[in-house]
Amino acid sequence: MSPAPVERAPGAGAAGPAEAIAPRGPGAAAAPAAPAAPGVPPASASGAPAGGFVRAAAAVVTSTADDYRVDIRSGRHRLAADEPEASGGADTATTPVGLLLSALGSCTAITLRMYAQRKAWPLRTVRVHLGYEKGADKAVRITRRIDLIGDLDEAQRARLLDIAERTPVTRAVTAGTPVVAVDAHPAS
Repeated sequence: MSPAPVERAPGAGAAGPAEAIAPRGPGAAAAPAAPAAPGVPPASASGAPAGGFVRAAAAVVTSTADDYRVDIRSGRHRLAADEPEASGGADTATTPVGLLLSALGSCTAITLRMYAQRKAWPLRTVRVHLGYEKGADKAVRITRRIDLIGDLDEAQRARLLDIAERTPVTRAVTAGTPVVAVDAHPAS
């Protein structure tokens, strides 16, 4: 399956050379690996990064007795997901696709807010409207409209829309991040 494209807001374009959003390169301090949530195995049996990867986040998702509802634990936070009644669920929580859109939108809003604060730009609010659309031949795409509320000039607006294309969740979605399934209890 090819990655779902994330559409840029109308009129958005590159506003100059790429700037790092977080410290990178020689001498930049690497963030310590986040501890695994209870029930999540370490990156490798020795605790060392597996294949050069360092775990940056973890979650545990557990099915419940309520048809399709699942309980989610991410760090010290808890939430849930379910399917609508039309799909056999009880509609007690947002859908998994709703959570994906929420992750993309919240990462976009947080990243743009952080960037604007570092630049001391007058960005008051970021509102991200997202849609998950299905097309012919099972094709899907995510649309994202970003409202930047504040007394920003056109160059600042263009730069923020450019930054939105490089948030961590945007990159994970558009790069087609591999998802590796591993049996927690392999046969001996």
